[in-house]
Amino acid sequence: MSGAFDPRELKVLSDILALVLEDQEGQSAAALNALRARAKKNGTTGGALKNLFVAIAPNPPQRSRAKPRAPRNETNGDLQVARQQVVTLTNNLRQMDLEMRNARARLEAVRAELYQTQQSRAEIQARLVARDARKPWLSVLIWCGFAVGILIGIAGTQFVHSAFDTPHIDRSIYLH
Repeated sequence: MSGAFDPRELKVLSDILALVLEDQEGQSAAALNALRARAKKNGTTGGALKNLFVAIAPNPPQRSRAKPRAPRNETNGDLQVARQQVVTLTNNLRQMDLEMRNARARLEAVRAELYQTQQSRAEIQARLVARDARKPWLSVLIWCGFAVGILIGIAGTQFVHSAFDTPHIDRSIYLH
């Protein structure tokens, strides 16, 4: 890091760090994510950030005033408008954060339901495979039973005809 610090970067860093210490979880988490992203973008490590605080602590950089102050009466009106915008944006941010949390909760519920559905589908498939694995033997058993039934039927019919049926004498030989 260079010896001279950019006042704007320090201002952004101090704003982010102030948000990290906020009581609201959403703003703190967003500020931490912004801090991580900025550090990654700038290639700043935790040690470098610590050294920055150590270097700033004994001699904080001087604030530079880019714009001269506006007269007091213009500032009050602009200040009220700016405060109202800040309040509106803060409320919008809180509402969006709440909606995001609700959406994440719904997403997790849907994921859990999907997981349960996938488990049920896997169990049903396993049962179907087990049932289908027994099915070929069942059909072979039915066909064998059908064949045995036919053979027993034919044999029974032959037995009945041979036992109870007397043979007919061919009398056509007497006609010649």
